[in-house]
Amino acid sequence: MINKVIFIVSFLFAFNLSSALSQTKPDTIIYLLTCGPGTETYSIYGHSAIRIVMPGQNSDIVYNWGVFDFRTPNFAWKFAKGRLNYMLVSESLQSFLQEYLYERRSVYSQKINFNPDEKQKFLLLINENLKPENINYRYDFFYDDCSTRIRNLIEKSVGNKLLYPPVETGKIPTFRNLVAKYQISYPWLQFGIDLIMGSTSDKKALFRDRMFLPIDMKNGLSETVISRSGKMIPLLQNPEAILNYRPPEVSQKFLISPTFIFTILLIIIIILSVWLKNTKIIRLLDIIVFLFFSLLSILMLFFNFFTDHVQMKWNLNIIWLNPLLLFCLISLLLKKRGVIWFRIVFYISAAFFILHIVLPQEFQISFMILLLIIMIRSLFRADFSWNPFTDLTKL
Repeated sequence: MINKVIFIVSFLFAFNLSSALSQTKPDTIIYLLTCGPGTETYSIYGHSAIRIVMPGQNSDIVYNWGVFDFRTPNFAWKFAKGRLNYMLVSESLQSFLQEYLYERRSVYSQKINFNPDEKQKFLLLINENLKPENINYRYDFFYDDCSTRIRNLIEKSVGNKLLYPPVETGKIPTFRNLVAKYQISYPWLQFGIDLIMGSTSDKKALFRDRMFLPIDMKNGLSETVISRSGKMIPLLQNPEAILNYRPPEVSQKFLISPTFIFTILLIIIIILSVWLKNTKIIRLLDIIVFLFFSLLSILMLFFNFFTDHVQMKWNLNIIWLNPLLLFCLISLLLKKRGVIWFRIVFYISAAFFILHIVLPQEFQISFMILLLIIMIRSLFRADFSWNPFTDLTKL
């Protein structure tokens, strides 16, 4: 039902826009809307939309490419697989602002300095986007989202007269770096995102690339100019606040961060490995440990090979969270020694711990702490003659 409503509303707005185009309204004003971050996982990166005001028709419409339907069949599976469609929705400004009023999130408006020809091209492109066959699109966080769709329409409307700032020198951030700055107050979210994002996310993000993030696009387009008759005209006018709230304050508590929690677990496991001699308790501990890491290894397999998310491809965490952990778990459940599997896991883990600094992917320190847990427990089960934990338990 919701898709039918969206289609009907968007069709009516498209018809309204087509009528306006046929009459060439010079008083039409186009704005870029940039919405501040929220506290929900999906909203911490902000949001972008386009507002088109036609005073002569008493029309004030927002075009929003960031909508999806929670009631889509197999929603969670499609989202995980990277096959969830997002859609363009048209709504009144008042309707659009309701969510941001409720969540107390800022909304900034910047007039886009189109000339009449550029404005008409932009409106035609919006109208094309509103056609039933174009209203849905396959979402891609880095390359095709609510912000990049707007950037692309602006580029097509202005053409080669649109000039971005000169190529940067010095350190250029990666896609992972850009996402991380919005997650800094959410350490467990950052842990999870970093874990499933692959080495493709460690690619350098140039000036234009950064516009997949709404606030970065606002800042980037504010530095962009249009070349007209030898003059450099700013693409955007100065921002005006439609809604103005303080950014959400999220307290950072180190004592519940992944790094602290995993460090405590590491210390506990070291103590138990050295002093605990009850083989049943040790076996139960190892079942819990290797069950946890086996589940993570399955996650690595899924995101590396069975999802369309480009950001999660070539994830080198699969080296230390590898399927061999499952064989270790099976050995424990069947009460088999499985020495060979624990030895291979130990050697792979030790090699990764040494070589991770030269791999083309960034790894959190919390990953290294978890890796040490794997190394310690696999070492304990590998039956090496030089096992330091075996020697310590004889003291």
